[in-house]
Order: sequence, then structure tokens, then C-alpha cells
Amino acid sequence: MVTVYGYKKCSTCTKAKKFLTDNNQDVTFIDMVEDGIDQKTLGDIITQSNEDIDKFFNTRGKKFKELELKEKLPTMSDDEKLNVLASDGMLIKRPITVSEDGIVLGFKEDSYRETFKL
Repeated sequence: MVTVYGYKKCSTCTKAKKFLTDNNQDVTFIDMVEDGIDQKTLGDIITQSNEDIDKFFNTRGKKFKELELKEKLPTMSDDEKLNVLASDGMLIKRPITVSEDGIVLGFKEDSYRETFKL
């Protein structure tokens, strides 16, 4: 069982989901933009990923730029960053793919093959 947190209108999320289903994975898709993602779940994913919280920001996104987060992030605590991320799915880099084998941020076939043993 693999859970993909993404956005249904995101082509990269669609590619990730297709890649997983083509490789016989049972995929649950959660739309972080339309349905949201609760702060606890997101915090748990970030902790389990062993990645810096800053890597979870969609730095290329319109919302990120509108909120001037590039300038603000260096002075924010991790709790403040988590609050901001959980407030709007468009601020989160996607997809975030989670299984018992690990967590992958973004979509690269090689990372998926290695992490999810495909």
C-alpha cells in the first residue's frame, strides 16, 4: 500500500501515481489542495522522512512567492513552518509518496524503484 499526497491537477503527481500502478502498487491518492492535510499527519511525514522541513516547500509555486516565504523562512521556527505548510496544500512540494518502505518527496523513477523496491 502506497499513499500519494498530491494535487489532482499536477502532472507530476499523475505520473507518479501511474508509475506506481503500472508497477502493481495499490495506491491511495490524497489531494492536499482540495482535501487538505492535517498538521499532525504532515508533521509525522516530515519527521519520518529525515528531510529538513524546508525541502517540503514548493519554492516554485505562485503562493510561495506571493507570501514572500523565501525571505521569511530563515527566521521562522519549524513549528511556524509546519503551520504555514499545513495551511495551504499549494505550498507543499508534491507529490509526497509514503509507504512502509519509506518516503519520497517529488517524483523520480530511480528514487521510487529504490525506495519502494520496484
